[in-house]
Amino acid sequence: MSAPRTAADLFSLEGRTAIVTGASAGLGARFAAVLAQAGATVFAAARRIDRLKELADSDARIHPVACDVSLEADRVRLAESALTATGRIDILVNNAATSGETRAEDESPDAFADVLGVNLTAPFHLARLTVEAPGVVTGKSIINVSSILGLVSAAPLGGAGYSASKAGLIGLTRELAGQWGRDGVRVNALAPGWFRTEMTAELFGDERSSRWVDRNTQLRRGGESHELDGALLYLASDASTYCTGQVLTVDGGWTAR
Repeated sequence: MSAPRTAADLFSLEGRTAIVTGASAGLGARFAAVLAQAGATVFAAARRIDRLKELADSDARIHPVACDVSLEADRVRLAESALTATGRIDILVNNAATSGETRAEDESPDAFADVLGVNLTAPFHLARLTVEAPGVVTGKSIINVSSILGLVSAAPLGGAGYSASKAGLIGLTRELAGQWGRDGVRVNALAPGWFRTEMTAELFGDERSSRWVDRNTQLRRGGESHELDGALLYLASDASTYCTGQVLTVDGGWTAR
């Protein structure tokens, strides 16, 4: 791969096709918008098609795809949608996730398996579909959105299924990086800390819980969605051509305690 000529070229995604799951709200919607702004054609996937259409209205490069990532047929159809429209898949952002129960005693084995199905099995399958898609493999970037809960415990918050799935996603990231590196495919994980999103609205809406986040974060606050923009673009673009199998943690210093 030839070296980009300018700093702007380094982060440009012009001519590339990206898939972002869980894109109807929160970090996923932000991820889709940021990749589109960098020039990518983005296939934004989620179950809530009305939300996706609103997102697509904001940028013509964003294409909404109704998709339940827990369903294999939907995952295949998502990949086919991108390939039919553009003939390629260059970037995959595995962002869709479900949280499950907080207390292990309240989480049944079936519920535990359901969380892993969305948070771990679906990313694995979509990663395979991305790599096996027709076209040049070298240069593809897969970004698995893990969590600080895949690195450390945040009990009493978190959840057994959720934490296990996010830790498993980090292991999957490293293994796929090892298997596909020889083909020039990069596989990395992004591990956000406590960000203000739809999923954490209850956490930040409670004064005691919000103070708990502030107290245990070295920057003494939760994150804002735009503070992941740079990390996402780094992993998606040619800025990270020599980076694979890594976990990029953006958590305000939570895991550095």
